[in-house]
Amino acid sequence: MKVYKNHFMKEHSNMKIGGIAKEYIEIESKEEVLDIIKNKENIFIIGNGTNTLLGDGNLDKTFVSLKNIDYIKEIKIGEIEVGAGLDFSKLIEYMEEKNYSGIENLAGIPGTVGGLVFMNGGAHGTEIFDAITQVEIIDEFGNLRKINKENLEISYRVTEIKKKKWIVISATFQFSQGFKKDIVEKFKLKRNENHPLNEPNLGSTFKNPDGKFSARLIIDSGLQGKQVGDAQISMIHPNFIVNKGNAKFLDIIRLIEEVKKGVKEKTGIELEEEIIIVND
Repeated sequence: MKVYKNHFMKEHSNMKIGGIAKEYIEIESKEEVLDIIKNKENIFIIGNGTNTLLGDGNLDKTFVSLKNIDYIKEIKIGEIEVGAGLDFSKLIEYMEEKNYSGIENLAGIPGTVGGLVFMNGGAHGTEIFDAITQVEIIDEFGNLRKINKENLEISYRVTEIKKKKWIVISATFQFSQGFKKDIVEKFKLKRNENHPLNEPNLGSTFKNPDGKFSARLIIDSGLQGKQVGDAQISMIHPNFIVNKGNAKFLDIIRLIEEVKKGVKEKTGIELEEEIIIVND
Protein backbone atom coordinates (compact mmCIF):
# COMPACT_ATOMS: atom_id res chain seq x y z
CA MET A 1 0.00 0.00 0.00
CA LYS A 2 1.28 3.45 -0.96
CA VAL A 3 -0.21 6.49 0.79
CA TYR A 4 0.18 10.03 -0.54
CA LYS A 5 -0.93 12.99 1.60
CA ASN A 6 -2.20 16.28 0.12
CA HIS A 7 -2.02 14.75 -3.33
CA PHE A 8 -2.59 16.68 -6.56
CA MET A 9 -5.42 14.95 -8.45
CA LYS A 10 -5.29 16.76 -11.81
CA GLU A 11 -3.44 13.90 -13.51
CA HIS A 12 -5.99 11.37 -12.24
CA SER A 13 -8.81 12.81 -14.36
CA ASN A 14 -8.93 12.61 -18.13
CA MET A 15 -10.36 16.16 -18.12
CA LYS A 16 -7.09 17.39 -16.55
CA ILE A 17 -8.95 19.15 -13.77
CA GLY A 18 -8.49 18.35 -10.10
CA GLY A 19 -7.53 19.87 -6.77
CA ILE A 20 -5.68 18.56 -3.75
CA ALA A 21 -6.94 15.39 -2.07
CA LYS A 22 -6.55 14.72 1.62
CA GLU A 23 -5.12 11.31 0.67
CA TYR A 24 -4.48 9.20 -2.40
CA ILE A 25 -3.84 5.50 -1.77
CA GLU A 26 -2.66 2.81 -4.19
CA ILE A 27 -3.50 -0.65 -2.89
CA GLU A 28 -2.08 -4.05 -3.81
CA SER A 29 -4.80 -6.46 -2.66
CA LYS A 30 -8.46 -6.73 -1.70
CA GLU A 31 -7.35 -7.29 1.90
CA GLU A 32 -5.87 -3.80 1.88
CA VAL A 33 -9.17 -2.42 0.57
CA LEU A 34 -10.99 -4.06 3.47
CA ASP A 35 -8.50 -2.50 5.87
CA ILE A 36 -9.03 0.96 4.38
CA ILE A 37 -12.81 0.59 4.57
CA LYS A 38 -12.55 -0.14 8.29
CA ASN A 39 -10.14 2.67 9.11
CA LYS A 40 -10.90 5.54 6.75
CA GLU A 41 -13.89 7.80 6.13
CA ASN A 42 -15.14 9.60 3.03
CA ILE A 43 -13.59 7.17 0.56
CA PHE A 44 -13.82 7.41 -3.23
CA ILE A 45 -12.64 4.63 -5.55
CA ILE A 46 -10.99 6.11 -8.61
CA GLY A 47 -10.12 4.20 -11.76
CA ASN A 48 -8.50 5.76 -14.82
CA GLY A 49 -10.53 8.94 -14.32
CA THR A 50 -11.98 8.66 -17.81
CA ASN A 51 -15.49 9.64 -16.68
CA THR A 52 -14.81 11.42 -13.37
CA LEU A 53 -14.91 15.21 -13.02
CA LEU A 54 -12.97 16.32 -9.95
CA GLY A 55 -13.34 19.61 -8.13
CA ASP A 56 -10.30 21.89 -8.39
CA GLY A 57 -10.22 22.98 -4.75
CA ASN A 58 -9.42 21.03 -1.60
CA LEU A 59 -11.01 17.58 -1.74
CA ASP A 60 -11.77 16.20 1.70
CA LYS A 61 -11.63 12.59 0.53
CA THR A 62 -9.43 9.55 0.58
CA PHE A 63 -9.08 8.50 -3.04
CA VAL A 64 -8.31 4.81 -3.46
CA SER A 65 -6.82 3.41 -6.66
CA LEU A 66 -7.32 -0.27 -7.50
CA LYS A 67 -5.07 -0.11 -10.57
CA ASN A 68 -2.77 -2.78 -9.15
CA ILE A 69 -5.63 -5.29 -8.88
CA ASP A 70 -5.21 -5.95 -12.59
CA TYR A 71 -5.00 -9.72 -12.93
CA ILE A 72 -6.69 -12.14 -15.32
CA LYS A 73 -7.25 -15.66 -14.00
CA GLU A 74 -8.39 -18.44 -16.32
CA ILE A 75 -10.98 -20.58 -14.51
CA LYS A 76 -11.69 -22.80 -17.48
CA ILE A 77 -11.88 -22.34 -21.25
CA GLY A 78 -14.07 -19.31 -21.88
CA GLU A 79 -14.45 -18.40 -18.21
CA ILE A 80 -12.11 -15.87 -16.63
CA GLU A 81 -11.92 -13.77 -13.48
CA VAL A 82 -10.66 -10.22 -13.99
CA GLY A 83 -9.41 -7.76 -11.38
CA ALA A 84 -11.22 -4.42 -11.20
CA GLY A 85 -8.08 -2.41 -11.90
CA LEU A 86 -7.34 -3.95 -15.28
CA ASP A 87 -7.44 -1.47 -18.15
CA PHE A 88 -10.33 -2.54 -20.37
CA SER A 89 -8.13 -2.49 -23.47
CA LYS A 90 -6.03 -5.26 -21.89
CA LEU A 91 -9.13 -7.43 -21.60
CA ILE A 92 -9.85 -6.97 -25.30
CA GLU A 93 -6.24 -7.92 -26.07
CA TYR A 94 -6.58 -11.04 -23.92
CA MET A 95 -9.79 -12.00 -25.72
CA GLU A 96 -7.97 -11.79 -29.04
CA GLU A 97 -5.08 -13.87 -27.72
CA LYS A 98 -7.46 -16.61 -26.48
CA ASN A 99 -9.93 -16.29 -29.40
CA TYR A 100 -12.77 -15.31 -27.04
CA SER A 101 -15.87 -13.44 -28.14
CA GLY A 102 -18.71 -11.55 -26.47
CA ILE A 103 -18.00 -7.85 -25.93
CA GLU A 104 -16.02 -6.79 -28.99
CA ASN A 105 -18.54 -3.96 -29.56
CA LEU A 106 -17.04 -2.22 -26.52
CA ALA A 107 -13.54 -2.05 -27.99
CA GLY A 108 -11.99 1.37 -27.57
CA ILE A 109 -13.95 2.37 -24.47
CA PRO A 110 -11.46 3.91 -22.03
CA GLY A 111 -11.41 2.99 -18.37
CA THR A 112 -10.95 0.04 -16.09
CA VAL A 113 -12.97 -3.16 -15.93
CA GLY A 114 -14.19 -2.17 -12.48
CA GLY A 115 -15.35 1.23 -13.70
CA LEU A 116 -17.35 -0.30 -16.54
CA VAL A 117 -18.88 -2.89 -14.22
CA PHE A 118 -19.80 -0.19 -11.69
CA MET A 119 -21.98 1.66 -14.22
CA ASN A 120 -22.79 -1.16 -16.67
CA GLY A 121 -20.81 0.53 -19.42
CA GLY A 122 -21.78 -0.22 -22.98
CA ALA A 123 -21.82 0.77 -26.64
CA HIS A 124 -23.38 -0.26 -29.95
CA GLY A 125 -26.11 -2.39 -28.37
CA THR A 126 -23.75 -4.30 -26.05
CA GLU A 127 -23.25 -3.86 -22.29
CA ILE A 128 -20.42 -5.28 -20.23
CA PHE A 129 -22.87 -7.31 -18.14
CA ASP A 130 -23.84 -9.23 -21.29
CA ALA A 131 -20.73 -11.34 -20.67
CA ILE A 132 -20.55 -11.28 -16.86
CA THR A 133 -21.76 -14.14 -14.66
CA GLN A 134 -20.60 -12.96 -11.23
CA VAL A 135 -19.07 -9.95 -9.50
CA GLU A 136 -17.02 -9.69 -6.34
CA ILE A 137 -17.76 -6.57 -4.32
CA ILE A 138 -17.34 -4.95 -0.93
CA ASP A 139 -20.77 -3.83 0.23
CA GLU A 140 -21.83 -0.83 2.29
CA PHE A 141 -21.22 -2.78 5.51
CA GLY A 142 -17.63 -3.65 4.62
CA ASN A 143 -18.39 -7.27 3.68
CA LEU A 144 -16.58 -8.98 0.80
CA ARG A 145 -19.21 -10.81 -1.28
CA LYS A 146 -19.59 -12.61 -4.59
CA ILE A 147 -22.94 -12.03 -6.27
CA ASN A 148 -24.32 -13.81 -9.32
CA LYS A 149 -25.48 -11.54 -12.13
CA GLU A 150 -29.11 -12.70 -11.83
CA ASN A 151 -29.18 -11.44 -8.25
CA LEU A 152 -28.12 -7.90 -9.20
CA GLU A 153 -30.26 -4.96 -10.30
CA ILE A 154 -28.88 -3.88 -13.67
CA SER A 155 -30.21 -1.33 -16.14
CA TYR A 156 -28.97 1.23 -18.67
CA ARG A 157 -25.82 2.81 -17.18
CA VAL A 158 -27.02 1.98 -13.68
CA THR A 159 -26.35 -0.96 -11.37
CA GLU A 160 -27.18 -1.86 -7.80
CA ILE A 161 -23.43 -1.56 -7.25
CA LYS A 162 -23.53 2.11 -8.21
CA LYS A 163 -26.74 2.87 -6.29
CA LYS A 164 -25.40 1.36 -3.07
CA LYS A 165 -21.83 2.63 -3.58
CA TRP A 166 -20.30 -0.83 -3.43
CA ILE A 167 -16.68 -1.36 -4.45
CA VAL A 168 -15.99 -3.68 -7.38
CA ILE A 169 -13.08 -6.03 -6.72
CA SER A 170 -13.39 -8.45 -9.65
CA ALA A 171 -15.78 -9.78 -12.28
CA THR A 172 -16.17 -13.23 -13.81
CA PHE A 173 -16.76 -13.34 -17.55
CA GLN A 174 -18.14 -16.14 -19.74
CA PHE A 175 -17.07 -15.90 -23.37
CA SER A 176 -17.79 -17.93 -26.48
CA GLN A 177 -15.17 -18.85 -29.07
CA GLY A 178 -14.41 -16.79 -32.19
CA PHE A 179 -12.88 -13.37 -31.57
CA LYS A 180 -14.29 -10.82 -34.04
CA LYS A 181 -11.24 -8.73 -34.91
CA ASP A 182 -13.07 -6.90 -37.69
CA ILE A 183 -15.63 -5.60 -35.19
CA VAL A 184 -12.89 -4.41 -32.85
CA GLU A 185 -11.03 -2.60 -35.62
CA LYS A 186 -14.27 -1.08 -36.93
CA PHE A 187 -15.31 0.46 -33.61
CA LYS A 188 -11.81 1.57 -32.66
CA LEU A 189 -11.58 3.40 -35.99
CA LYS A 190 -15.04 4.89 -35.48
CA ARG A 191 -14.04 6.22 -32.07
CA ASN A 192 -10.83 7.70 -33.43
CA GLU A 193 -12.74 9.46 -36.20
CA ASN A 194 -15.84 10.58 -34.26
CA HIS A 195 -14.53 11.36 -30.77
CA PRO A 196 -12.32 14.32 -29.73
CA LEU A 197 -9.53 12.09 -28.45
CA ASN A 198 -6.86 14.78 -28.94
CA GLU A 199 -8.38 16.99 -26.22
CA PRO A 200 -9.05 16.31 -22.52
CA ASN A 201 -12.59 14.97 -22.08
CA LEU A 202 -14.65 12.55 -19.99
CA GLY A 203 -16.41 10.65 -22.75
CA SER A 204 -20.18 10.87 -23.03
CA THR A 205 -21.37 13.65 -20.73
CA PHE A 206 -25.06 12.72 -20.79
CA LYS A 207 -26.97 9.47 -20.85
CA ASN A 208 -29.10 8.84 -23.93
CA PRO A 209 -32.79 9.37 -23.07
CA ASP A 210 -35.08 6.48 -23.96
CA GLY A 211 -35.31 6.28 -27.74
CA LYS A 212 -33.20 9.41 -28.27
CA PHE A 213 -29.55 10.39 -28.66
CA SER A 214 -28.18 13.16 -26.45
CA ALA A 215 -25.81 14.26 -29.21
CA ARG A 216 -28.70 14.83 -31.62
CA LEU A 217 -30.73 16.69 -28.99
CA ILE A 218 -27.76 18.98 -28.33
CA ILE A 219 -27.32 19.68 -32.05
CA ASP A 220 -31.04 20.31 -32.55
CA SER A 221 -31.00 22.74 -29.62
CA GLY A 222 -28.25 24.78 -31.28
CA LEU A 223 -25.75 24.08 -28.52
CA GLN A 224 -22.87 22.39 -30.34
CA GLY A 225 -19.75 24.51 -29.92
CA LYS A 226 -21.14 26.40 -26.91
CA GLN A 227 -18.35 27.44 -24.58
CA VAL A 228 -17.96 28.54 -20.96
CA GLY A 229 -14.41 29.59 -20.19
CA ASP A 230 -12.19 26.91 -21.72
CA ALA A 231 -14.93 24.25 -21.53
CA GLN A 232 -16.62 23.59 -24.86
CA ILE A 233 -19.28 21.30 -26.32
CA SER A 234 -17.13 19.43 -28.82
CA MET A 235 -17.47 20.23 -32.50
CA ILE A 236 -16.52 16.62 -33.25
CA HIS A 237 -19.02 14.91 -30.94
CA PRO A 238 -21.59 17.10 -29.16
CA ASN A 239 -22.08 14.72 -26.23
CA PHE A 240 -18.46 15.36 -25.25
CA ILE A 241 -17.26 18.37 -23.30
CA VAL A 242 -13.63 19.19 -23.99
CA ASN A 243 -11.04 21.21 -22.10
CA LYS A 244 -9.64 23.72 -24.60
CA GLY A 245 -6.69 24.55 -22.35
CA ASN A 246 -7.37 25.79 -18.85
CA ALA A 247 -10.99 24.90 -18.07
CA LYS A 248 -12.06 25.05 -14.43
CA PHE A 249 -14.43 22.78 -12.56
CA LEU A 250 -17.12 25.48 -12.49
CA ASP A 251 -16.76 26.03 -16.25
CA ILE A 252 -17.72 22.40 -16.83
CA ILE A 253 -20.59 22.53 -14.32
CA ARG A 254 -22.02 25.74 -15.78
CA LEU A 255 -21.77 24.36 -19.30
CA ILE A 256 -23.56 21.18 -18.26
CA GLU A 257 -26.35 23.22 -16.69
CA GLU A 258 -26.71 25.47 -19.74
CA VAL A 259 -26.94 22.46 -22.05
CA LYS A 260 -29.55 20.78 -19.83
CA LYS A 261 -31.56 24.00 -19.71
CA GLY A 262 -31.31 24.58 -23.47
CA VAL A 263 -32.31 21.02 -24.39
CA LYS A 264 -35.20 21.12 -21.92
CA GLU A 265 -36.53 24.38 -23.38
CA LYS A 266 -36.17 23.21 -26.97
CA THR A 267 -37.31 19.58 -26.72
CA GLY A 268 -38.95 19.13 -23.32
CA ILE A 269 -36.41 16.40 -22.51
CA GLU A 270 -34.29 16.57 -19.38
CA LEU A 271 -30.78 15.25 -19.86
CA GLU A 272 -29.07 13.31 -17.07
CA GLU A 273 -25.33 13.24 -16.54
CA GLU A 274 -23.43 10.05 -17.28
CA ILE A 275 -20.17 11.35 -15.86
CA ILE A 276 -19.37 11.16 -12.14
CA ILE A 277 -18.87 14.48 -10.35
CA VAL A 278 -16.75 14.70 -7.17
CA ASN A 279 -16.34 18.05 -5.40
CA ASP A 280 -16.10 17.62 -1.63
